[in-house]
Amino acid sequence: MIKEARLMQEWGSIPKGEGLISKATYFADIQSIYAHPDGLSQDTLMYRVYSTTSGSLLWGQTILEPVLVHGECNMTRGHFHQRRDQDEYYWCQQGEGLLMLMDDTGNCWCEKMKPGSLHHISWQWAHRCINTGKEALSVIACWPADAGHDYNLTFPIRVFKEANQIFLKR
Repeated sequence: MIKEARLMQEWGSIPKGEGLISKATYFADIQSIYAHPDGLSQDTLMYRVYSTTSGSLLWGQTILEPVLVHGECNMTRGHFHQRRDQDEYYWCQQGEGLLMLMDDTGNCWCEKMKPGSLHHISWQWAHRCINTGKEALSVIACWPADAGHDYNLTFPIRVFKEANQIFLKR
């Protein structure tokens, strides 16, 4: 409730609608995914997710803040789908970032995200969003309702920003 009250102060109200859920993720919730999981206040807002909850296709919006953790760019947890035959689409609405993709063997690559870019995510790829810009990265997603999410994975590549240059590290 405290986090929700803080969001209400920041935004005036929390967007809600029939069949819509919202979730805020703070540094305390995901600090373990970063190479150096310290240095930020535990209540730093990292990203917000809004999504539908019914129908055969679900729609969502993820808004990643332009936060750096010891130079590492802010990112979502990333996931495979539990049903490994389900594709997903991402459409970048605002900001700049990367869509990191990984296959079953750990082979990893990135696609640039910019306003208007559309990304097909095959069922066989794990995926995560990474904000590399100076403003919030807003991504709209569409996926089958029965796809599920498997967050039990580690991406072998990390994305850092130094002097406005983006670089990848293993």
